[in-house]
This record gives sequence, structure tokens and C-alpha cells, in this order.
Amino acid sequence: MNLQNLKINFIGDSITEGVGCSSPDNTFHQIIKREYALAEAYNCGVSGTRIAKQTVPYNHHFDLYFSLRAKVMPKDADMIVIFGGTNDFGHGDSKMGHIDSTDIYTFYGALNTLLTELKEDYPTAKLIFMTPLRRSTENTPNHDGKILVNYVDAIIEVCKKHNVAVIDLFRSGIIDPTDTEVIPDGLHPNDKGHIIMADYIAKELLKI
Repeated sequence: MNLQNLKINFIGDSITEGVGCSSPDNTFHQIIKREYALAEAYNCGVSGTRIAKQTVPYNHHFDLYFSLRAKVMPKDADMIVIFGGTNDFGHGDSKMGHIDSTDIYTFYGALNTLLTELKEDYPTAKLIFMTPLRRSTENTPNHDGKILVNYVDAIIEVCKKHNVAVIDLFRSGIIDPTDTEVIPDGLHPNDKGHIIMADYIAKELLKI
């Protein structure tokens, strides 16, 4: 796929928003925009947000779940890159649910709902889902007794069901969560980390 002149919505959480970067211009999507001559790389990242809707309100900002925000993204996108799930693991209160669920208060249900609605609202846009990066707490069970790879695998499973392409950042090996020169807090890549991400993601997008 040629990326030149494409308009891409990048919907995500803090990493997409740019937490950890020294400047918004140093996020992975803005690097891709410059290096591959995108027409637009819309930053639709909001720090702390989750894919599933919070059962008990947690924080107004963090509770802006993905389906809610997908409704207000730019409508002229040629492609939508979805990058989320780490906060569902990290601090959300939703249960995992089951593969056929449409309950947005579960992770599976919210995934199914998000992809269905994106296809309806952006019928000509190509959808790409990126799994969460590895993080320092990835093997610590959360409130639902799940670890991060469970969310990664749920994303892959649902995307297969919906025929949506996946870039598996978790298993890519590009970011070592113990490498403090790239990911100082074990969660948010810095400028160096975003350069690594941009290079890998762009090459994967070109293959799709």
C-alpha cells in the first residue's frame, strides 16, 4: 500500500496522544506523516482512555472510550489505525466477556461494537488495529485475573472475525519494556521509542 497523500485517523490512548514525547511532532504518526508524505495524520489519541466503557465512572477524561470518540473523528480519512487495549488491562473495570458479545461494558463486546461502527461510519476507509506494546506490568494479573497478552489475543481474535488487518506490536519485539532508554516508565515510549515505532508501523502498513 502506498501511503503518499493518504489521510489517516490514528485513534488511541496516551501513546498516540504523545505522552512521553518531547513534542507532539515527535509522535510515531507525525514521523510517518513526514517521512511518507501523508496528506494528514490526525491525532485522535486521548490519554488514559479504554476500548470498553467503564462500568463505574472513573475519570471523565479517561472514560472517553473509543467508540464514543470514533464518532467525532474526521470523516475524510482513507485509513483508520486503532491502537488501544493497554488501559483496559491497566485500570479499566470491564470483564473480558465473550467473542460474540456486543456489550460495550466488556472488552470483547466493545471491540465488536467499535469495528462494526467504524465500518458503518467510514465505509471506504481501511481499518488497521495495532495491539498494545509490551509494558513492565504486563504479567501482573488485573482485576479480572487477566494479563496483557489476553487483551492482545482478544484483539487478534475479533479482528480476524471482522476481517480487519492487525499489526501485532506486542509480539514484534521492537520495544523492550525493561529498556529505560526507550521506554523510561515501562509504559510510554520516548522520542527514541517513537522513531522505532514509526519505522516498524510504516513498513507494516506498506505491506497491507
